[in-house]
Amino acid sequence: MRSTARKAAQAVETADISDAPREGFPATAVNDPAGGTTRITHWEIGRLIERAHRRFLDVLRAELTRLSVDDISPSQVMLLFTIGNDELSVRDLLERGHYLGSNASYNLKQLVDAGYVHRTASQRDRRSARLRLSEKAQDLCDAIRATHDSRQTSHDNDQTTELGIAYGVLRRLELLWTGSLR
Repeated sequence: MRSTARKAAQAVETADISDAPREGFPATAVNDPAGGTTRITHWEIGRLIERAHRRFLDVLRAELTRLSVDDISPSQVMLLFTIGNDELSVRDLLERGHYLGSNASYNLKQLVDAGYVHRTASQRDRRSARLRLSEKAQDLCDAIRATHDSRQTSHDNDQTTELGIAYGVLRRLELLWTGSLR
């Protein structure tokens, strides 16, 4: 496992995805864990990210069940973490979390109705709403964060290194895709 993490770290350090072609979906082949060869494209990476996100929402759903919280969805928990300790406008929340307007509006209404988010009119512009977490939401976020922090500290150094590598690769991929929109 340690040599795999080192090889992956070296590959990340030497790879420069900013030099990747911006047209089409350049592909490579890699050995997958099942023993076969998988053709990796930007399309496959996007699908994998989507599946990983759904699995993470499943983890959050299980965590909510463990905490006996049934008035909030995993997607709404993600909104709470995006708001965090800040006081945001709805527009800031949409930009920061990359949410679709109609989904965010529905989820925000549910969060306000359930007592997780305080929504007040902006002092400068009464048409704009300001959002901040309630104490109930802060307590829930703290409980979820504590569980995830304890899981993180129980991982060995190799897994922590691999998570760092994964984050770096995904962040650079996000920048690559953002740059290809220009």
